[in-house]
Amino acid sequence: MSLVLGTSGWSYNEWVGPFYDERSRMFTRYSEVFRTSEINSTFYRYPTPTMVRGWYRTAPPGFIFAAKLPQLITHDKGLRLEEGIQEDTERFIDIMKPLAEKLGPILIQLPPGFKYGEDAERLESYLETLPRNYEWAVEFRHRSWMRAETWEMLSNHGVAYTIVDEPLLPPEAHVTADLAYIRMHGRGLRPWYNYDYKLEELEEWVPKVKETMERAEKVYAYFNNHFKANAVKNAVEMLQLLNMATPEQVKVLKKIKEHGVEKPQEMVIKPLESFIKKVGEDDDEEEGLSVADLLMRFTSSSRLQRAEEIADDELVIKKRTGKDIEAKIRDYSIEIDVKGRVIRHDCDDWQKGLGMKRMCKHVDKLFLSLPKEQAREILTEVWEEKDKWRFE
Repeated sequence: MSLVLGTSGWSYNEWVGPFYDERSRMFTRYSEVFRTSEINSTFYRYPTPTMVRGWYRTAPPGFIFAAKLPQLITHDKGLRLEEGIQEDTERFIDIMKPLAEKLGPILIQLPPGFKYGEDAERLESYLETLPRNYEWAVEFRHRSWMRAETWEMLSNHGVAYTIVDEPLLPPEAHVTADLAYIRMHGRGLRPWYNYDYKLEELEEWVPKVKETMERAEKVYAYFNNHFKANAVKNAVEMLQLLNMATPEQVKVLKKIKEHGVEKPQEMVIKPLESFIKKVGEDDDEEEGLSVADLLMRFTSSSRLQRAEEIADDELVIKKRTGKDIEAKIRDYSIEIDVKGRVIRHDCDDWQKGLGMKRMCKHVDKLFLSLPKEQAREILTEVWEEKDKWRFE
Protein backbone atom coordinates (compact mmCIF):
# COMPACT_ATOMS: atom_id res chain seq x y z
CA MET A 1 0.00 0.00 0.00
CA SER A 2 2.98 2.35 -0.47
CA LEU A 3 3.03 5.11 -3.08
CA VAL A 4 6.08 6.83 -4.53
CA LEU A 5 5.33 9.69 -6.90
CA GLY A 6 7.65 11.79 -9.03
CA THR A 7 8.27 12.95 -12.59
CA SER A 8 9.50 11.43 -15.83
CA GLY A 9 13.06 12.68 -15.78
CA TRP A 10 14.60 15.58 -13.91
CA SER A 11 17.01 17.31 -16.31
CA TYR A 12 15.09 20.02 -18.14
CA ASN A 13 16.53 23.46 -18.83
CA GLU A 14 13.08 25.04 -18.68
CA TRP A 15 12.76 23.95 -15.05
CA VAL A 16 15.47 26.47 -14.13
CA GLY A 17 13.50 29.36 -12.68
CA PRO A 18 10.19 27.76 -11.72
CA PHE A 19 11.83 24.80 -9.92
CA TYR A 20 15.63 24.90 -10.00
CA ASP A 21 17.69 27.93 -9.03
CA GLU A 22 20.53 26.99 -11.36
CA ARG A 23 21.34 24.56 -14.12
CA SER A 24 24.03 22.64 -12.24
CA ARG A 25 23.28 19.84 -9.78
CA MET A 26 19.69 19.40 -10.95
CA PHE A 27 19.37 15.86 -9.66
CA THR A 28 20.68 16.81 -6.21
CA ARG A 29 17.90 19.38 -5.90
CA TYR A 30 15.29 17.05 -7.43
CA SER A 31 16.06 14.29 -4.92
CA GLU A 32 15.53 16.72 -2.05
CA VAL A 33 11.91 17.06 -3.19
CA PHE A 34 10.95 13.65 -4.62
CA ARG A 35 11.85 10.06 -3.73
CA THR A 36 11.58 8.63 -7.26
CA SER A 37 12.05 9.46 -10.93
CA GLU A 38 11.90 7.77 -14.29
CA ILE A 39 15.16 7.67 -16.24
CA ASN A 40 14.22 8.84 -19.72
CA SER A 41 17.62 8.61 -21.36
CA THR A 42 17.76 4.80 -21.20
CA PHE A 43 14.98 4.67 -23.81
CA TYR A 44 17.27 6.30 -26.37
CA ARG A 45 20.55 4.56 -25.58
CA TYR A 46 22.23 2.23 -23.13
CA PRO A 47 23.75 4.22 -20.26
CA THR A 48 27.44 3.98 -19.54
CA PRO A 49 28.59 2.22 -16.36
CA THR A 50 29.90 5.58 -15.15
CA MET A 51 26.44 7.14 -15.49
CA VAL A 52 24.81 4.30 -13.55
CA ARG A 53 27.36 4.49 -10.74
CA GLY A 54 26.84 8.26 -10.66
CA TRP A 55 23.07 7.85 -10.28
CA TYR A 56 23.57 5.46 -7.38
CA ARG A 57 26.16 7.64 -5.68
CA THR A 58 24.12 10.85 -6.00
CA ALA A 59 20.72 9.45 -5.02
CA PRO A 60 19.94 9.53 -1.29
CA PRO A 61 19.02 6.35 0.63
CA GLY A 62 15.52 5.18 -0.19
CA PHE A 63 15.42 6.84 -3.60
CA ILE A 64 13.98 4.65 -6.40
CA PHE A 65 14.71 4.88 -10.12
CA ALA A 66 12.31 3.52 -12.74
CA ALA A 67 14.18 2.86 -15.99
CA LYS A 68 12.79 2.74 -19.52
CA LEU A 69 13.85 -0.27 -21.59
CA PRO A 70 15.87 0.84 -24.66
CA GLN A 71 13.84 1.46 -27.81
CA LEU A 72 16.34 -0.77 -29.62
CA ILE A 73 14.41 -3.67 -28.09
CA THR A 74 10.83 -2.38 -28.28
CA HIS A 75 10.80 -0.23 -31.41
CA ASP A 76 13.80 -1.04 -33.61
CA LYS A 77 13.60 -4.81 -33.12
CA GLY A 78 9.90 -4.91 -32.25
CA LEU A 79 10.31 -7.51 -29.45
CA ARG A 80 11.41 -10.13 -32.00
CA LEU A 81 13.31 -12.80 -30.11
CA GLU A 82 15.03 -13.93 -33.30
CA GLU A 83 16.77 -10.54 -33.46
CA GLY A 84 18.59 -11.12 -30.17
CA ILE A 85 16.45 -9.04 -27.83
CA GLN A 86 16.85 -11.49 -24.93
CA GLU A 87 20.60 -10.83 -25.04
CA ASP A 88 19.92 -7.08 -25.43
CA THR A 89 17.73 -7.17 -22.32
CA GLU A 90 20.34 -9.09 -20.35
CA ARG A 91 22.94 -6.53 -21.37
CA PHE A 92 20.69 -3.71 -20.16
CA ILE A 93 20.09 -5.43 -16.82
CA ASP A 94 23.81 -6.01 -16.35
CA ILE A 95 24.50 -2.32 -16.93
CA MET A 96 21.78 -1.28 -14.47
CA LYS A 97 22.82 -3.72 -11.71
CA PRO A 98 24.98 -1.16 -9.84
CA LEU A 99 21.76 0.68 -8.92
CA ALA A 100 21.05 -2.29 -6.64
CA GLU A 101 18.27 -1.48 -4.17
CA LYS A 102 17.65 1.88 -5.87
CA LEU A 103 16.44 0.23 -9.08
CA GLY A 104 12.67 -0.09 -9.22
CA PRO A 105 10.49 -1.08 -12.19
CA ILE A 106 11.76 -1.39 -15.75
CA LEU A 107 9.22 0.10 -18.16
CA ILE A 108 8.58 -1.64 -21.49
CA GLN A 109 7.07 1.15 -23.60
CA LEU A 110 5.56 -0.28 -26.80
CA PRO A 111 5.09 1.65 -30.07
CA PRO A 112 1.60 2.72 -31.25
CA GLY A 113 1.73 0.25 -34.13
CA PHE A 114 2.16 -2.73 -31.78
CA LYS A 115 -1.32 -4.32 -31.75
CA TYR A 116 -2.95 -7.17 -29.88
CA GLY A 117 -4.16 -9.16 -32.88
CA GLU A 118 -0.78 -9.14 -34.63
CA ASP A 119 1.67 -8.95 -31.75
CA ALA A 120 0.18 -10.59 -28.62
CA GLU A 121 2.11 -13.82 -29.14
CA ARG A 122 5.33 -11.89 -29.66
CA LEU A 123 4.82 -9.96 -26.40
CA GLU A 124 4.03 -13.10 -24.42
CA SER A 125 7.12 -14.86 -25.79
CA TYR A 126 9.23 -11.93 -24.64
CA LEU A 127 7.62 -11.77 -21.19
CA GLU A 128 8.51 -15.43 -20.70
CA THR A 129 12.21 -14.53 -20.98
CA LEU A 130 12.16 -11.80 -18.32
CA PRO A 131 13.94 -12.55 -15.02
CA ARG A 132 11.45 -12.58 -12.15
CA ASN A 133 13.84 -10.95 -9.67
CA TYR A 134 13.18 -7.56 -11.32
CA GLU A 135 10.00 -5.48 -11.46
CA TRP A 136 8.49 -4.97 -14.91
CA ALA A 137 5.70 -2.83 -16.35
CA VAL A 138 4.31 -2.66 -19.90
CA GLU A 139 2.90 0.51 -21.45
CA PHE A 140 0.62 0.09 -24.45
CA ARG A 141 -0.13 2.75 -27.04
CA HIS A 142 -2.91 0.98 -28.98
CA ARG A 143 -6.51 0.40 -27.88
CA SER A 144 -6.55 -3.20 -29.08
CA TRP A 145 -4.79 -4.19 -25.84
CA MET A 146 -7.68 -3.03 -23.67
CA ARG A 147 -9.15 -6.49 -23.08
CA ALA A 148 -9.34 -9.27 -20.49
CA GLU A 149 -6.79 -11.39 -22.35
CA THR A 150 -4.17 -8.68 -21.85
CA TRP A 151 -4.72 -8.47 -18.10
CA GLU A 152 -4.52 -12.27 -17.87
CA MET A 153 -1.28 -12.38 -19.84
CA LEU A 154 0.36 -9.74 -17.67
CA SER A 155 -0.88 -11.37 -14.45
CA ASN A 156 0.51 -14.75 -15.50
CA HIS A 157 3.96 -13.20 -15.80
CA GLY A 158 3.76 -10.86 -12.78
CA VAL A 159 4.10 -7.78 -15.02
CA ALA A 160 2.29 -4.53 -14.24
CA TYR A 161 -0.09 -2.86 -16.67
CA THR A 162 0.84 0.80 -17.00
CA ILE A 163 -2.18 2.90 -16.06
CA VAL A 164 -2.18 6.06 -18.16
CA ASP A 165 -3.83 9.43 -18.57
CA GLU A 166 -3.38 10.40 -22.23
CA PRO A 167 -5.38 11.01 -25.44
CA LEU A 168 -4.86 7.50 -26.90
CA LEU A 169 -6.09 5.09 -24.20
CA PRO A 170 -8.89 5.21 -21.60
CA PRO A 171 -7.76 5.92 -18.02
CA GLU A 172 -8.63 2.48 -16.68
CA ALA A 173 -6.92 1.29 -13.49
CA HIS A 174 -5.98 -2.37 -13.93
CA VAL A 175 -3.69 -4.04 -11.39
CA THR A 176 -1.95 -7.13 -12.79
CA ALA A 177 1.01 -7.56 -10.41
CA ASP A 178 2.19 -6.84 -6.89
CA LEU A 179 3.23 -3.43 -8.12
CA ALA A 180 1.20 -0.88 -10.04
CA TYR A 181 2.55 1.74 -12.44
CA ILE A 182 0.88 5.05 -13.35
CA ARG A 183 1.96 7.58 -16.00
CA MET A 184 0.28 10.97 -16.32
CA HIS A 185 1.18 12.19 -19.81
CA GLY A 186 -1.18 15.12 -20.09
CA ARG A 187 -4.09 15.81 -22.40
CA GLY A 188 -2.50 18.17 -24.89
CA LEU A 189 -2.57 17.67 -28.65
CA ARG A 190 0.80 18.96 -29.87
CA PRO A 191 2.26 17.22 -27.89
CA TRP A 192 0.40 15.43 -25.05
CA TYR A 193 2.85 16.50 -22.41
CA ASN A 194 2.57 20.24 -23.04
CA TYR A 195 -0.24 20.36 -20.49
CA ASP A 196 -1.05 21.68 -17.04
CA TYR A 197 -3.68 19.58 -15.26
CA LYS A 198 -6.55 21.50 -13.72
CA LEU A 199 -7.18 20.73 -10.07
CA GLU A 200 -10.55 19.14 -10.85
CA GLU A 201 -8.84 16.84 -13.38
CA LEU A 202 -6.42 15.67 -10.70
CA GLU A 203 -9.29 15.22 -8.26
CA GLU A 204 -10.82 12.72 -10.70
CA TRP A 205 -7.72 10.57 -10.23
CA VAL A 206 -7.70 10.52 -6.43
CA PRO A 207 -10.18 7.60 -6.10
CA LYS A 208 -8.29 5.65 -8.78
CA VAL A 209 -4.96 6.15 -7.04
CA LYS A 210 -6.40 5.17 -3.67
CA GLU A 211 -8.06 2.07 -5.13
CA THR A 212 -4.80 1.12 -6.83
CA MET A 213 -2.92 1.54 -3.55
CA GLU A 214 -5.37 -0.85 -1.88
CA ARG A 215 -4.90 -3.50 -4.57
CA ALA A 216 -1.12 -3.30 -5.06
CA GLU A 217 1.72 -3.61 -2.58
CA LYS A 218 3.65 -0.77 -4.23
CA VAL A 219 2.50 1.99 -6.56
CA TYR A 220 4.87 3.99 -8.74
CA ALA A 221 3.43 7.14 -10.36
CA TYR A 222 5.07 9.68 -12.66
CA PHE A 223 3.99 12.92 -14.32
CA ASN A 224 5.40 13.25 -17.84
CA ASN A 225 4.01 16.71 -18.73
CA HIS A 226 7.39 18.37 -18.29
CA PHE A 227 6.77 21.66 -20.14
CA LYS A 228 7.15 24.72 -17.86
CA ALA A 229 7.74 22.40 -14.86
CA ASN A 230 4.07 21.40 -14.96
CA ALA A 231 5.07 17.84 -14.06
CA VAL A 232 6.55 19.04 -10.77
CA LYS A 233 3.57 21.31 -10.09
CA ASN A 234 0.96 18.63 -10.82
CA ALA A 235 2.86 15.93 -8.92
CA VAL A 236 2.85 18.04 -5.77
CA GLU A 237 -0.80 18.98 -6.27
CA MET A 238 -1.69 15.30 -6.53
CA LEU A 239 0.23 14.58 -3.33
CA GLN A 240 -1.66 17.39 -1.63
CA LEU A 241 -4.98 15.88 -2.70
CA LEU A 242 -3.82 12.58 -1.21
CA ASN A 243 -2.70 14.35 2.01
CA MET A 244 0.86 13.14 1.36
CA ALA A 245 2.72 16.34 0.41
CA THR A 246 5.77 17.29 2.48
CA PRO A 247 6.52 20.87 3.61
CA GLU A 248 9.38 21.03 1.09
CA GLN A 249 7.07 19.99 -1.73
CA VAL A 250 4.51 22.61 -0.72
CA LYS A 251 7.29 25.21 -0.76
CA VAL A 252 8.25 24.14 -4.30
CA LEU A 253 4.63 24.36 -5.45
CA LYS A 254 4.36 27.91 -4.16
CA LYS A 255 7.55 28.89 -6.02
CA ILE A 256 6.28 27.43 -9.32
CA LYS A 257 2.93 29.20 -9.01
CA GLU A 258 4.60 32.52 -8.23
CA HIS A 259 6.92 32.09 -11.19
CA GLY A 260 3.93 31.40 -13.43
CA VAL A 261 2.28 34.77 -12.74
CA GLU A 262 5.38 36.73 -13.74
CA LYS A 263 5.30 38.66 -17.02
CA PRO A 264 5.66 36.12 -19.83
CA GLN A 265 8.68 36.37 -22.08
CA GLU A 266 8.31 37.18 -25.76
CA MET A 267 7.92 34.00 -27.81
CA VAL A 268 10.69 33.44 -30.34
CA ILE A 269 11.69 30.54 -32.57
CA LYS A 270 14.74 28.99 -30.95
CA PRO A 271 17.43 26.95 -32.67
CA LEU A 272 17.10 23.22 -32.10
CA GLU A 273 20.20 23.24 -29.90
CA SER A 274 18.14 24.99 -27.25
CA PHE A 275 15.89 21.92 -27.06
CA ILE A 276 18.71 19.37 -27.17
CA LYS A 277 20.60 18.33 -24.09
CA LYS A 278 24.35 17.90 -24.24
CA VAL A 279 25.85 14.72 -22.84
CA GLY A 280 27.52 15.23 -19.50
CA GLU A 281 25.67 18.33 -18.38
CA ASP A 282 23.58 16.36 -15.90
CA ASP A 283 22.93 12.80 -14.80
CA ASP A 284 19.99 11.97 -17.07
CA GLU A 285 21.15 13.68 -20.26
CA GLU A 286 20.02 12.32 -23.60
CA GLU A 287 22.06 12.46 -26.77
CA GLY A 288 19.43 14.66 -28.38
CA LEU A 289 15.92 14.71 -29.69
CA SER A 290 14.62 11.54 -31.33
CA VAL A 291 13.27 11.60 -34.88
CA ALA A 292 9.74 11.48 -33.45
CA ASP A 293 10.52 14.45 -31.18
CA LEU A 294 11.80 16.43 -34.15
CA LEU A 295 8.74 15.54 -36.22
CA MET A 296 6.50 16.95 -33.49
CA ARG A 297 7.76 20.41 -34.55
CA PHE A 298 5.95 19.88 -37.86
CA THR A 299 3.10 17.45 -37.22
CA SER A 300 0.49 16.35 -34.67
CA SER A 301 0.55 13.38 -32.32
CA SER A 302 -2.41 11.81 -34.15
CA ARG A 303 -0.63 12.07 -37.52
CA LEU A 304 2.52 10.64 -36.00
CA GLN A 305 0.56 7.75 -34.56
CA ARG A 306 -1.05 7.04 -37.95
CA ALA A 307 2.39 7.18 -39.55
CA GLU A 308 3.67 4.49 -37.20
CA GLU A 309 0.69 2.32 -38.12
CA ILE A 310 1.58 2.38 -41.84
CA ALA A 311 3.13 -0.97 -42.75
CA ASP A 312 6.79 -0.86 -43.75
CA ASP A 313 6.10 -2.58 -47.06
CA GLU A 314 3.76 0.27 -48.08
CA LEU A 315 6.78 2.59 -48.35
CA VAL A 316 9.33 2.17 -51.13
CA ILE A 317 12.41 4.42 -51.08
CA LYS A 318 13.47 4.68 -54.72
CA LYS A 319 16.43 6.99 -54.23
CA ARG A 320 18.38 8.04 -51.15
CA THR A 321 21.55 10.09 -51.18
CA GLY A 322 22.80 12.70 -48.77
CA LYS A 323 20.95 15.45 -50.62
CA ASP A 324 18.05 13.77 -52.42
CA ILE A 325 15.32 11.33 -51.42
CA GLU A 326 12.55 9.95 -53.62
CA ALA A 327 9.89 7.60 -52.28
CA LYS A 328 6.53 6.05 -53.06
CA ILE A 329 4.03 5.44 -50.27
CA ARG A 330 0.74 3.81 -51.17
CA ASP A 331 -0.41 5.76 -54.25
CA TYR A 332 1.59 8.90 -53.44
CA SER A 333 5.09 10.20 -54.13
CA ILE A 334 7.49 12.13 -51.89
CA GLU A 335 10.57 14.09 -52.95
CA ILE A 336 13.04 15.74 -50.59
CA ASP A 337 15.61 18.02 -52.21
CA VAL A 338 17.94 19.11 -49.43
CA LYS A 339 20.13 21.30 -51.64
CA GLY A 340 17.10 23.03 -53.14
CA ARG A 341 15.36 23.15 -49.73
CA VAL A 342 12.06 21.77 -50.92
CA ILE A 343 9.77 18.86 -49.97
CA ARG A 344 7.17 17.76 -52.52
CA HIS A 345 4.23 15.48 -51.85
CA ASP A 346 0.78 14.97 -53.32
CA CYS A 347 -1.73 13.79 -50.70
CA ASP A 348 -4.69 15.97 -49.69
CA ASP A 349 -3.62 16.43 -46.07
CA TRP A 350 -0.19 17.62 -47.19
CA GLN A 351 -1.76 20.16 -49.53
CA LYS A 352 -3.98 21.47 -46.71
CA GLY A 353 -0.93 22.04 -44.50
CA LEU A 354 1.29 23.81 -47.05
CA GLY A 355 0.66 27.28 -45.63
CA MET A 356 1.70 26.35 -42.11
CA LYS A 357 4.40 23.92 -43.29
CA ARG A 358 2.74 21.00 -41.55
CA MET A 359 3.78 17.45 -42.34
CA CYS A 360 1.31 14.62 -43.00
CA LYS A 361 1.44 10.97 -41.92
CA HIS A 362 3.09 9.90 -45.21
CA VAL A 363 6.02 12.29 -44.84
CA ASP A 364 6.23 11.40 -41.13
CA LYS A 365 6.49 7.72 -42.09
CA LEU A 366 9.30 8.45 -44.54
CA PHE A 367 11.37 10.28 -41.92
CA LEU A 368 10.72 7.52 -39.36
CA SER A 369 12.01 4.99 -41.91
CA LEU A 370 15.23 6.83 -42.83
CA PRO A 371 18.50 6.17 -40.97
CA LYS A 372 18.18 8.12 -37.74
CA GLU A 373 21.15 10.41 -38.30
CA GLN A 374 20.02 11.37 -41.79
CA ALA A 375 16.46 12.04 -40.61
CA ARG A 376 17.70 14.14 -37.69
CA GLU A 377 20.04 16.12 -39.92
CA ILE A 378 17.33 16.98 -42.46
CA LEU A 379 14.66 17.78 -39.86
CA THR A 380 17.10 19.95 -37.92
CA GLU A 381 17.94 21.93 -41.07
CA VAL A 382 14.27 22.33 -41.98
CA TRP A 383 13.50 23.61 -38.47
CA GLU A 384 16.39 26.07 -38.29
CA GLU A 385 15.90 27.32 -41.87
CA LYS A 386 12.12 26.96 -41.95
CA ASP A 387 11.53 30.25 -43.77
CA LYS A 388 13.86 29.16 -46.57
CA TRP A 389 12.30 25.72 -47.10
CA ARG A 390 9.37 25.22 -49.46
CA PHE A 391 6.62 22.65 -49.01
CA GLU A 392 5.03 21.90 -52.39
